[in-house]
Amino acid sequence: MRGWWQDLTDLVLPAECGGCGTPRTVLCQECRAALSGDAPCRVRPVPEPPGLPAVYAAAPYADEVRAALLAHKERGALALAGPLGAALAGAVRAGLQETRVGADRALTGHAGVLTGRCGVLPEGGCGPAGKQAEPGGSAQGVPAGGRRVQVVSFWGGGAPIGHGDVSVLLVPVPSARWAVRARGHDPVRRIALAAAGELRRSGTSAQVAAVLRQRRAVADQSGLDSRQRLRNLADALEVAAGGARLLLGGRVVLVDDLMTTGASLTEAARAVREAVDRNGGTTAVYARATREGREEQTAGSREERAKRRHGAAGMARANAVGQPICAAVVAAPPDSFEINRN
Repeated sequence: MRGWWQDLTDLVLPAECGGCGTPRTVLCQECRAALSGDAPCRVRPVPEPPGLPAVYAAAPYADEVRAALLAHKERGALALAGPLGAALAGAVRAGLQETRVGADRALTGHAGVLTGRCGVLPEGGCGPAGKQAEPGGSAQGVPAGGRRVQVVSFWGGGAPIGHGDVSVLLVPVPSARWAVRARGHDPVRRIALAAAGELRRSGTSAQVAAVLRQRRAVADQSGLDSRQRLRNLADALEVAAGGARLLLGGRVVLVDDLMTTGASLTEAARAVREAVDRNGGTTAVYARATREGREEQTAGSREERAKRRHGAAGMARANAVGQPICAAVVAAPPDSFEINRN
Protein backbone atom coordinates (compact mmCIF):
# COMPACT_ATOMS: atom_id res chain seq x y z
CA MET A 1 0.00 0.00 0.00
CA ARG A 2 1.39 3.37 -1.03
CA GLY A 3 1.60 6.13 1.55
CA TRP A 4 0.41 9.67 0.85
CA TRP A 5 3.98 10.92 1.10
CA GLN A 6 5.01 8.61 -1.76
CA ASP A 7 2.23 10.02 -3.95
CA LEU A 8 3.30 13.59 -3.12
CA THR A 9 6.96 12.84 -3.84
CA ASP A 10 6.11 11.37 -7.25
CA LEU A 11 4.08 14.44 -8.19
CA VAL A 12 6.59 17.05 -7.01
CA LEU A 13 9.90 15.33 -7.78
CA PRO A 14 9.47 12.81 -10.59
CA ALA A 15 12.39 10.39 -10.55
CA GLU A 16 12.50 9.46 -14.22
CA CYS A 17 10.53 9.31 -17.44
CA GLY A 18 7.92 6.56 -17.27
CA GLY A 19 8.62 5.55 -20.85
CA CYS A 20 12.41 5.55 -21.28
CA GLY A 21 13.95 6.37 -17.91
CA THR A 22 15.25 9.87 -18.70
CA PRO A 23 15.89 11.46 -15.29
CA ARG A 24 13.80 14.19 -13.64
CA THR A 25 10.82 14.20 -15.97
CA VAL A 26 7.43 12.53 -15.80
CA LEU A 27 7.40 11.75 -19.52
CA CYS A 28 9.96 13.08 -21.97
CA GLN A 29 9.00 14.68 -25.29
CA GLU A 30 9.90 11.60 -27.32
CA CYS A 31 7.72 9.36 -25.17
CA ARG A 32 4.87 11.87 -25.22
CA ALA A 33 5.05 11.79 -29.01
CA ALA A 34 4.90 7.99 -28.99
CA LEU A 35 1.83 8.17 -26.75
CA SER A 36 -0.11 11.01 -28.37
CA GLY A 37 1.77 11.98 -31.52
CA ASP A 38 -0.46 10.10 -33.97
CA ALA A 39 -4.19 10.48 -34.42
CA PRO A 40 -6.21 7.88 -32.49
CA CYS A 41 -7.96 5.34 -34.68
CA ARG A 42 -10.27 2.34 -34.69
CA VAL A 43 -8.74 -0.95 -33.55
CA ARG A 44 -9.97 -4.54 -33.66
CA PRO A 45 -8.54 -7.60 -31.93
CA VAL A 46 -8.07 -10.82 -33.87
CA PRO A 47 -10.32 -12.70 -33.38
CA GLU A 48 -12.93 -10.03 -32.67
CA PRO A 49 -15.40 -11.18 -30.00
CA PRO A 50 -19.13 -10.86 -30.74
CA GLY A 51 -20.63 -7.86 -28.98
CA LEU A 52 -17.43 -5.82 -28.87
CA PRO A 53 -18.26 -2.13 -29.41
CA ALA A 54 -16.22 0.05 -31.72
CA VAL A 55 -12.90 0.62 -29.95
CA TYR A 56 -10.54 3.56 -30.52
CA ALA A 57 -6.95 3.60 -29.30
CA ALA A 58 -4.36 6.35 -28.94
CA ALA A 59 -1.20 4.29 -29.52
CA PRO A 60 0.15 0.79 -30.11
CA TYR A 61 1.04 -1.11 -26.96
CA ALA A 62 4.80 -1.33 -27.42
CA ASP A 63 8.10 0.13 -26.22
CA GLU A 64 7.68 3.49 -24.46
CA VAL A 65 3.87 3.30 -24.33
CA ARG A 66 3.97 -0.14 -22.73
CA ALA A 67 6.56 1.03 -20.22
CA ALA A 68 4.52 4.10 -19.27
CA LEU A 69 1.31 2.11 -18.77
CA LEU A 70 3.07 -0.47 -16.62
CA ALA A 71 4.83 2.22 -14.57
CA HIS A 72 1.50 3.85 -13.81
CA LYS A 73 -0.40 0.63 -13.16
CA GLU A 74 2.10 -1.59 -11.37
CA ARG A 75 4.69 0.79 -9.94
CA GLY A 76 2.39 3.58 -8.87
CA ALA A 77 3.88 6.37 -11.00
CA LEU A 78 0.76 8.45 -10.47
CA ALA A 79 2.05 11.56 -12.25
CA LEU A 80 1.69 9.60 -15.49
CA ALA A 81 -2.09 9.74 -15.13
CA GLY A 82 -2.02 13.21 -16.74
CA PRO A 83 -0.40 12.32 -20.07
CA LEU A 84 -2.15 8.93 -20.16
CA GLY A 85 -5.47 10.68 -19.55
CA ALA A 86 -4.74 13.16 -22.34
CA ALA A 87 -4.09 10.26 -24.72
CA LEU A 88 -7.32 8.57 -23.63
CA ALA A 89 -9.24 11.81 -24.17
CA GLY A 90 -7.99 11.86 -27.76
CA ALA A 91 -9.31 8.33 -28.29
CA VAL A 92 -12.65 9.34 -26.78
CA ARG A 93 -12.91 12.29 -29.18
CA ALA A 94 -12.14 10.02 -32.12
CA GLY A 95 -14.89 7.59 -31.10
CA LEU A 96 -17.46 10.33 -30.62
CA GLN A 97 -16.58 11.97 -33.91
CA GLU A 98 -16.87 8.75 -35.90
CA THR A 99 -20.22 7.99 -34.28
CA ARG A 100 -21.53 11.45 -35.09
CA VAL A 101 -20.42 11.11 -38.70
CA GLY A 102 -22.15 7.75 -38.97
CA ALA A 103 -25.33 9.06 -37.39
CA ASP A 104 -25.39 12.17 -39.60
CA ARG A 105 -24.92 10.01 -42.70
CA ALA A 106 -27.77 7.77 -41.63
CA LEU A 107 -30.15 10.64 -40.90
CA THR A 108 -29.41 12.71 -43.99
CA GLY A 109 -28.78 9.97 -46.55
CA HIS A 110 -31.92 7.88 -46.11
CA ALA A 111 -35.65 8.47 -46.18
CA GLY A 112 -38.49 6.25 -45.09
CA VAL A 113 -38.32 3.84 -42.18
CA LEU A 114 -34.76 3.30 -40.97
CA THR A 115 -33.72 0.60 -38.55
CA GLY A 116 -30.36 -0.11 -36.98
CA ARG A 117 -28.69 -1.87 -34.08
CA CYS A 118 -28.21 0.35 -31.02
CA GLY A 119 -29.68 3.37 -32.77
CA VAL A 120 -26.70 3.91 -35.06
CA LEU A 121 -27.42 2.78 -38.58
CA PRO A 122 -24.93 0.49 -40.30
CA GLU A 123 -23.56 1.32 -43.72
CA GLY A 124 -26.32 0.99 -46.29
CA GLY A 125 -29.17 1.61 -43.86
CA CYS A 126 -30.02 -2.05 -43.25
CA GLY A 127 -31.91 -3.11 -40.15
CA PRO A 128 -31.01 -5.95 -37.78
CA ALA A 129 -32.78 -8.42 -40.03
CA GLY A 130 -30.78 -7.24 -43.02
CA LYS A 131 -33.72 -5.50 -44.67
CA GLN A 132 -32.88 -2.44 -46.70
CA ALA A 133 -34.84 0.66 -45.74
CA GLU A 134 -36.06 2.44 -48.84
CA PRO A 135 -38.14 5.57 -49.45
CA GLY A 136 -41.75 4.51 -49.37
CA GLY A 137 -40.68 0.92 -48.86
CA SER A 138 -41.18 -1.58 -46.08
CA ALA A 139 -39.03 -2.51 -43.09
CA GLN A 140 -39.75 -3.97 -39.66
CA GLY A 141 -43.39 -4.60 -40.46
CA VAL A 142 -44.25 -1.12 -41.79
CA PRO A 143 -46.13 -1.49 -45.10
CA ALA A 144 -45.30 0.34 -48.30
CA GLY A 145 -47.04 3.70 -48.39
CA GLY A 146 -47.12 3.81 -44.59
CA ARG A 147 -46.16 6.71 -42.37
CA ARG A 148 -42.64 8.03 -42.83
CA VAL A 149 -40.66 8.24 -39.63
CA GLN A 150 -37.31 9.62 -38.65
CA VAL A 151 -35.01 7.62 -36.39
CA VAL A 152 -33.00 9.83 -34.03
CA SER A 153 -29.84 8.26 -32.63
CA PHE A 154 -29.11 8.70 -28.94
CA TRP A 155 -26.16 8.11 -26.66
CA GLY A 156 -28.60 8.07 -23.79
CA GLY A 157 -32.13 9.02 -22.91
CA GLY A 158 -31.55 12.77 -22.73
CA ALA A 159 -30.76 14.18 -26.17
CA PRO A 160 -29.51 13.20 -29.60
CA ILE A 161 -25.89 12.81 -30.60
CA GLY A 162 -24.18 16.15 -30.94
CA HIS A 163 -26.48 17.97 -28.49
CA GLY A 164 -24.33 20.47 -26.63
CA ASP A 165 -25.99 19.94 -23.23
CA VAL A 166 -25.40 16.19 -23.07
CA SER A 167 -22.42 15.06 -21.05
CA VAL A 168 -19.99 12.41 -22.18
CA LEU A 169 -20.00 9.62 -19.60
CA LEU A 170 -16.69 7.79 -19.29
CA VAL A 171 -17.43 4.37 -17.81
CA PRO A 172 -14.23 2.66 -16.58
CA VAL A 173 -13.86 -1.10 -16.85
CA PRO A 174 -13.48 -2.10 -13.17
CA SER A 175 -10.42 -3.84 -11.81
CA ALA A 176 -10.70 -6.75 -9.40
CA ARG A 177 -10.80 -5.65 -5.77
CA TRP A 178 -7.72 -7.68 -4.94
CA ALA A 179 -5.79 -5.97 -7.74
CA VAL A 180 -6.77 -2.50 -6.52
CA ARG A 181 -5.67 -3.41 -2.99
CA ALA A 182 -2.38 -4.82 -4.21
CA ARG A 183 -1.57 -1.78 -6.35
CA GLY A 184 -2.80 0.77 -3.86
CA HIS A 185 -4.86 2.59 -6.49
CA ASP A 186 -7.31 2.04 -9.35
CA PRO A 187 -5.29 2.89 -12.49
CA VAL A 188 -8.14 2.87 -15.00
CA ARG A 189 -10.37 5.09 -12.89
CA ARG A 190 -7.48 7.49 -12.27
CA ILE A 191 -6.75 7.76 -16.02
CA ALA A 192 -10.46 8.20 -16.74
CA LEU A 193 -10.65 11.11 -14.29
CA ALA A 194 -7.67 12.74 -16.02
CA ALA A 195 -9.30 12.19 -19.43
CA ALA A 196 -12.57 13.76 -18.26
CA GLY A 197 -10.65 16.80 -17.07
CA GLU A 198 -8.86 17.06 -20.40
CA LEU A 199 -12.17 16.88 -22.27
CA ARG A 200 -13.73 19.58 -20.09
CA ARG A 201 -10.75 21.88 -20.66
CA SER A 202 -11.31 21.54 -24.41
CA GLY A 203 -15.01 22.44 -24.10
CA THR A 204 -16.59 18.98 -23.95
CA SER A 205 -18.85 18.28 -20.99
CA ALA A 206 -17.56 15.04 -19.50
CA GLN A 207 -17.65 13.10 -16.26
CA VAL A 208 -16.64 9.69 -15.00
CA ALA A 209 -19.49 7.29 -14.25
CA ALA A 210 -17.88 4.44 -12.31
CA VAL A 211 -21.06 2.37 -12.30
CA LEU A 212 -19.65 -1.04 -13.27
CA ARG A 213 -18.64 -3.57 -10.66
CA GLN A 214 -17.73 -7.22 -10.50
CA ARG A 215 -20.53 -9.42 -9.22
CA ARG A 216 -18.45 -12.57 -8.99
CA ALA A 217 -14.82 -13.52 -8.66
CA VAL A 218 -12.81 -14.00 -11.86
CA ALA A 219 -9.50 -15.70 -12.47
CA ASP A 220 -6.33 -13.77 -13.31
CA GLN A 221 -6.50 -13.02 -17.03
CA SER A 222 -2.78 -13.31 -17.66
CA GLY A 223 -1.95 -16.52 -19.47
CA LEU A 224 -5.48 -16.97 -20.86
CA ASP A 225 -6.21 -16.90 -24.58
CA SER A 226 -9.08 -14.89 -26.10
CA ARG A 227 -11.67 -17.66 -25.79
CA GLN A 228 -10.69 -18.43 -22.21
CA ARG A 229 -10.88 -14.76 -21.29
CA LEU A 230 -14.40 -14.50 -22.70
CA ARG A 231 -15.49 -17.50 -20.62
CA ASN A 232 -13.72 -16.15 -17.55
CA LEU A 233 -15.54 -12.81 -17.76
CA ALA A 234 -18.95 -14.00 -18.98
CA ASP A 235 -21.66 -12.35 -16.82
CA ALA A 236 -19.00 -11.17 -14.38
CA LEU A 237 -19.94 -7.46 -14.45
CA GLU A 238 -23.05 -5.56 -13.50
CA VAL A 239 -24.18 -1.96 -13.21
CA ALA A 240 -24.54 -0.80 -9.62
CA ALA A 241 -27.97 0.16 -8.30
CA GLY A 242 -29.04 3.49 -9.74
CA GLY A 243 -26.28 3.45 -12.34
CA ALA A 244 -28.56 2.76 -15.31
CA ARG A 245 -30.50 5.99 -14.76
CA LEU A 246 -27.23 7.90 -14.85
CA LEU A 247 -26.21 6.20 -18.10
CA LEU A 248 -29.49 7.20 -19.76
CA GLY A 249 -28.53 10.85 -19.38
CA GLY A 250 -25.34 10.98 -21.45
CA ARG A 251 -23.21 9.62 -24.27
CA VAL A 252 -21.62 6.45 -22.94
CA VAL A 253 -17.99 5.66 -23.71
CA LEU A 254 -16.41 2.62 -22.09
CA VAL A 255 -12.79 3.29 -21.16
CA ASP A 256 -9.81 1.12 -20.24
CA ASP A 257 -6.07 1.56 -20.23
CA LEU A 258 -5.40 -1.36 -22.57
CA MET A 259 -7.31 -3.59 -24.96
CA THR A 260 -5.78 -6.99 -25.72
CA THR A 261 -8.41 -9.57 -26.70
CA GLY A 262 -11.42 -7.28 -26.19
CA ALA A 263 -12.99 -9.61 -23.61
CA SER A 264 -13.22 -6.99 -20.84
CA LEU A 265 -14.82 -4.36 -23.08
CA THR A 266 -17.24 -6.92 -24.52
CA GLU A 267 -18.43 -7.90 -21.06
CA ALA A 268 -18.63 -4.26 -19.96
CA ALA A 269 -20.75 -3.41 -23.01
CA ARG A 270 -23.09 -6.32 -22.31
CA ALA A 271 -23.59 -5.24 -18.71
CA VAL A 272 -24.32 -1.63 -19.70
CA ARG A 273 -26.75 -2.57 -22.47
CA GLU A 274 -28.69 -4.98 -20.28
CA ALA A 275 -28.92 -2.53 -17.39
CA VAL A 276 -30.13 0.31 -19.60
CA ASP A 277 -32.64 -1.93 -21.36
CA ARG A 278 -34.10 -3.03 -18.01
CA ASN A 279 -34.43 0.59 -16.88
CA GLY A 280 -36.34 2.12 -19.75
CA GLY A 281 -33.64 2.04 -22.40
CA THR A 282 -36.27 1.61 -25.11
CA THR A 283 -36.70 5.37 -25.00
CA ALA A 284 -33.08 5.93 -25.91
CA VAL A 285 -33.88 5.70 -29.60
CA TYR A 286 -37.28 6.77 -30.69
CA ALA A 287 -39.33 7.08 -33.88
CA ARG A 288 -40.80 10.51 -34.56
CA ALA A 289 -43.24 11.27 -37.35
CA THR A 290 -42.06 14.07 -39.63
CA ARG A 291 -44.42 16.75 -40.86
CA GLU A 292 -44.32 15.26 -44.34
CA GLY A 293 -44.99 11.82 -42.92
CA ARG A 294 -48.04 13.02 -41.01
CA GLU A 295 -49.47 14.43 -44.21
CA GLU A 296 -48.97 11.11 -45.99
CA GLN A 297 -50.73 9.20 -43.23
CA THR A 298 -54.15 10.58 -44.13
CA ALA A 299 -54.68 7.86 -46.74
CA GLY A 300 -55.61 4.27 -45.88
CA SER A 301 -58.17 2.38 -43.86
CA ARG A 302 -58.36 2.25 -40.05
CA GLU A 303 -56.91 -1.28 -40.12
CA GLU A 304 -53.94 -0.15 -42.22
CA ARG A 305 -53.24 2.77 -39.87
CA ALA A 306 -53.33 0.39 -36.89
CA LYS A 307 -50.78 -1.85 -38.63
CA ARG A 308 -48.55 1.15 -39.28
CA ARG A 309 -48.64 2.19 -35.62
CA HIS A 310 -47.79 -1.34 -34.54
CA GLY A 311 -44.93 -1.50 -37.01
CA ALA A 312 -43.47 1.82 -35.88
CA ALA A 313 -43.59 0.77 -32.23
CA GLY A 314 -41.86 -2.48 -33.04
CA MET A 315 -39.18 -0.59 -34.94
CA ALA A 316 -38.50 1.66 -31.93
CA ARG A 317 -38.01 -1.37 -29.70
CA ALA A 318 -35.72 -3.04 -32.22
CA ASN A 319 -33.53 0.05 -32.37
CA ALA A 320 -33.17 0.11 -28.60
CA VAL A 321 -31.92 -3.45 -28.15
CA GLY A 322 -28.72 -1.91 -26.74
CA GLN A 323 -27.21 1.48 -26.19
CA PRO A 324 -25.03 2.99 -28.92
CA ILE A 325 -21.80 2.43 -27.06
CA CYS A 326 -18.26 3.00 -28.22
CA ALA A 327 -15.04 2.38 -26.30
CA ALA A 328 -11.71 4.14 -25.94
CA VAL A 329 -8.37 2.89 -24.66
CA VAL A 330 -4.91 4.32 -24.27
CA ALA A 331 -3.26 1.46 -26.15
CA ALA A 332 -3.91 -1.74 -28.08
CA PRO A 333 -1.68 -4.42 -29.62
CA PRO A 334 0.06 -3.27 -32.81
CA ASP A 335 -1.67 -5.89 -34.95
CA SER A 336 -5.09 -4.55 -33.92
CA PHE A 337 -4.28 -1.38 -35.89
CA GLU A 338 -4.00 -3.38 -39.13
CA ILE A 339 -7.67 -2.71 -39.89
CA ASN A 340 -6.75 0.84 -40.85
CA ARG A 341 -4.35 -0.25 -43.57
CA ASN A 342 -6.99 -1.92 -45.75
